[in-house]
Amino acid sequence: MPFVQVTWLPKACRTAEVRKQVAEAVIKAMVSVQSADISSNNLVVRFAESVDGFPLPKGHSENPELQAPVKAAK
Repeated sequence: MPFVQVTWLPKACRTAEVRKQVAEAVIKAMVSVQSADISSNNLVVRFAESVDGFPLPKGHSENPELQAPVKAAK
């Protein structure tokens, strides 16, 4: 399963709606490369900010099972 982690510095403009739009663009770009053989149903995009030790927010995926929040690795 492809997993894309976007890590960026916190900014007020990077809202949940902005993350969703960026995730949709990443998914569209990756799925469009046919030779990569990536299904949008198995692709998840997660966002993190430069804060360690906090749970990562819900992932963005066309597969609802891949959208659950995950705890950050220690």
